[in-house]
Amino acid sequence: MTADPVLVACAHGTRNPTGRRLIAELALAARSLRPGLQTTAAFVDVQPPTVVDVVAGLKAAGTPAIVVPLLLSGGYHVHVDIAGAVAAHDRALAARPLGPDIRLAAVLLDRLRSAGEDPRDPNTAVVLAAAGSSDPRAVADVEDTADLLQRDWAGPVTTGYGSAALPTVPDAVAAARRAGAERVVVAAYLLAPGHFHGKLMAVGAELVTAPLLPDDRIAAVLLDRYDEALAAGGASALS
Repeated sequence: MTADPVLVACAHGTRNPTGRRLIAELALAARSLRPGLQTTAAFVDVQPPTVVDVVAGLKAAGTPAIVVPLLLSGGYHVHVDIAGAVAAHDRALAARPLGPDIRLAAVLLDRLRSAGEDPRDPNTAVVLAAAGSSDPRAVADVEDTADLLQRDWAGPVTTGYGSAALPTVPDAVAAARRAGAERVVVAAYLLAPGHFHGKLMAVGAELVTAPLLPDDRIAAVLLDRYDEALAAGGASALS
């Protein structure tokens, strides 16, 4: 019987030690939900090993792989960095990123509730804060997530970005106030603490939520992306 492809959990990378730990724990949680599944980590920036090096090593070993982006939208890292690494290995596939997904919107809602916010309050506006990308596909993914959150939030839900896309988070917060919101809260659409989450504390909102991790639902999304890629690519293509 042919072994399942290795799940390469590919994150952005961070210098924040808590962020590094939470990303590592996410891959371990996926392994605990799927006993016997081999997982390994890779990164597109900041910290080693790079996804290029990890996939190249698996190719040299003759090992099939599915790279799952531990990213919340499909931007440059998904469509260039990860796609390029996978293209160099004829027994590797790339899965789609974690977001958008209704379960991620549910985690965002839970973060807001646990911080004391009331989803039924029409006077509280939410700014969904994402890292940002110049790729319009990534922006569309974030907008889709805002739409999913809006289903369960009475006040307006808009988006703001840390870089490369507009509006910026401070501008989105200011726009929500001008539109009449009594309170403006920022929902951090980030997997883990890092540079951008730290910057959110100065955007002028009444509240900034914690990132999405830790949460078991994200490990379930990770495994679903792996399974979708395997089904779409066909197990025979990786054998």
